[in-house]
Amino acid sequence: MRTTEPRRRKIVLAITGASGSVYSQKLLEKLQQLKSPPEEIAVIFSETAREIWEAETGQKYIASFPAKEYGNKSFYAPFASGSSHFDTMIICPASMGTIGRIANGTSDDLIARSADVMLKERRRLILVPREAPYNLIHINNLKTVTEAGAIVCPASPSFYSNPKTIDDLIMTVVDRIIDLAGFDSNGFRWMEND
Repeated sequence: MRTTEPRRRKIVLAITGASGSVYSQKLLEKLQQLKSPPEEIAVIFSETAREIWEAETGQKYIASFPAKEYGNKSFYAPFASGSSHFDTMIICPASMGTIGRIANGTSDDLIARSADVMLKERRRLILVPREAPYNLIHINNLKTVTEAGAIVCPASPSFYSNPKTIDDLIMTVVDRIIDLAGFDSNGFRWMEND
């Protein structure tokens, strides 16, 4: 009798032109350090995201296994189709412009198309907006994507773990995203850590 190994996860991480690149930087690092990391992490930058990444992190992005970078202008990526095995997409940080395009079905680049695929295939789509305050258009777009099946996880750090550094504070958001994506973050859990 032939047994098959369970398929390892494949996820998409899109980084858009909102402030908060440090969240995606720490998220990538943590995903690669998991006990069972994803088989592939497809990374997509929007037009302005790379500039913001470099300004906020002080370094250029260089893909390292299992991350593989895809261009946002091309649909020649497996996850642009529902037939692919990519099961989760995280947009972190998610600009309100990107969320607006997703909410209105405007698949004009690989990020928006991939998000559309996740929604139509009933797969995980996690949006991490880093914006304050929200205007009514933002709120309506967030409502629309939530009703379509996306998870909205604002980049709002928690304080009940008594974070001591900025990195500790950032990791409260990153660990929450990893949990929502279905991985075990081993992060602080309210009333569960001794």
